[in-house]
Amino acid sequence: MKLSLKYLLLLFFITLVGCGSNKSHPTRPLALTSGQSMQNEYLIGVDDVVQVIVWKNPDLSVNMPVRPDGRISVPLVGDIQAGGKTAEQVSEQIRERLSTYVRDPNVTVILTQLRNNEYLSRIRVTGAVMTPTSLPYRQGMTVLDAVLASGGINEFASPDRSKLYRRSQSKTDVYEIELGGILHSGDLETNYDLLPGDIITVPERLF
Repeated sequence: MKLSLKYLLLLFFITLVGCGSNKSHPTRPLALTSGQSMQNEYLIGVDDVVQVIVWKNPDLSVNMPVRPDGRISVPLVGDIQAGGKTAEQVSEQIRERLSTYVRDPNVTVILTQLRNNEYLSRIRVTGAVMTPTSLPYRQGMTVLDAVLASGGINEFASPDRSKLYRRSQSKTDVYEIELGGILHSGDLETNYDLLPGDIITVPERLF
């Protein structure tokens, strides 16, 4: 009986340790490293620049702005309606048209410049930087790119208290940026890829 009691207590202890070791820890959101969700929702407009990539067919791949009539021209396919559609919808249109000429075409449409909704898509850097800045969004832009475009931090900055603000539907998400590590140590863990409309703030030191 004593052995059974000790065995049960041991099992109980192991269970508690196991539960403790499985506690979840905050993880950095995948949305910060990819613009894919934005491109899936954004409706293309006039003057936006799109890149059409047809795998293994570079002659059919093009990069162009959307015309005032909302259309783009693709080799073999001709005019395609891009205005008012998502990148995925446009790629599906092109894929269907190309299937007449190319077997199982693999088509990707990427937004390289958002000009139609320029102010909605701009990146803003505020606070203790040399020149607070509002920048046009460019695909592949990172936190470091935006801060350097603002002239870097000034002498009053507290870089490791910097934050990234990102609107998502009805709320604003806030992410910590270890800007000091990015600038001085090459620690790029929080050098997030930016999305249209992101705001970076660099606070001043507390004296």
